[in-house]
Amino acid sequence: MTIAQTAASQPFLLIRNLVKDFDGVRAVDDISVTINKGEIFALLGSSGCGKSTLLRMLAGFETPTSGSITLAGHDMVGVPPYERPINMMFQSYALFPHLTVWDNVAFGLRRDGLKAPQLNERVDQMLALVQLSSYAKRKPHQLSGGQQQRVALARSLAKSPQLLLLDEPLGALDKKLREQTQMELVNIIEQVGVTCVMVTHDQDEAMSMATRIAVMSEGRILQVGAPGDIYETPNCRFVADFIGSVNLFEGQVQVDEPDHVIVETKECRHYVSHGITGTANMAVGVAVRPEKIGLQLTQPTLAQRASPAEHGYNCVAGEIANVSYFGNETLYHVRLDAGSTIKVLRTNAARHEDGRLERGQRVFAWWDGSDIVVLTN
Repeated sequence: MTIAQTAASQPFLLIRNLVKDFDGVRAVDDISVTINKGEIFALLGSSGCGKSTLLRMLAGFETPTSGSITLAGHDMVGVPPYERPINMMFQSYALFPHLTVWDNVAFGLRRDGLKAPQLNERVDQMLALVQLSSYAKRKPHQLSGGQQQRVALARSLAKSPQLLLLDEPLGALDKKLREQTQMELVNIIEQVGVTCVMVTHDQDEAMSMATRIAVMSEGRILQVGAPGDIYETPNCRFVADFIGSVNLFEGQVQVDEPDHVIVETKECRHYVSHGITGTANMAVGVAVRPEKIGLQLTQPTLAQRASPAEHGYNCVAGEIANVSYFGNETLYHVRLDAGSTIKVLRTNAARHEDGRLERGQRVFAWWDGSDIVVLTN
């Protein structure tokens, strides 16, 4: 292996055993994670979980109590923010209201003493990148929220940082504009080729933008993985419940075989068509996503199959307690005979669907054994 290949195989950002205490309270608790060059890496968690503190330590605004931060082979702990090859874009964008768009982007370059020809060329490049060349002479208050966000991004990228930090980058935008801007932001970051660490509490934002996601709670990282892996194979109850929507059943393992598991809960018996690392009689959680669940009337029509209850596994009976129509999909809350309530999500594939289920109807809900995730913690 060549020297270049060895460098390329090493993590670009290496965080090891990072701890941050504030007056005896541990905000970041022994975090270790590696981030590869060119990744968009999301720190996802609710308020107070430590994600923003971790981001501020990467930026140099907070000093770790212990642990190390290594960027491209260089130790960053103790290096002041202005000497780090890192730029941070804040949720508020922090644009100078008295400066034009052009001058906002040029601000950091001027402070670095960049000569006029190079400065002019770089600012023009950045404004072209974010498609705001025609807005160069406007002030921030003359721009929409999405345009201000792109100015802040252009300013953050102007100095060609090795690492870009985004703190709730789309939090100030309304829902529709936020969804529209997500892909624009990803395309710009990938076009530049900068490595990015973003903080967000918005699951959809993390799932749609990030290469990998770290789910955080109480100062610790619970799981790291690609969006699909985090969603389909959560490693604990918190991650399963925090990412998307999930139905959780509590029970005990009755049969534990290499190729299948049977779990008994008060709602039903669950046949899981894969093995787990566990033992018989162990307490576990059974997680099933709402979109994985089938739904039909307990008195099926000729077009429907026979009662799924005949299979004896992975089937519950109940009554539709609530129906929420969202246009592209419908969410059913089914109150089970066992007393609990589950959520079932169905895609509205046809404009006018025959036999639409309604509140008060008796139904069976069922799922496949391959769609079950067994949670041991």
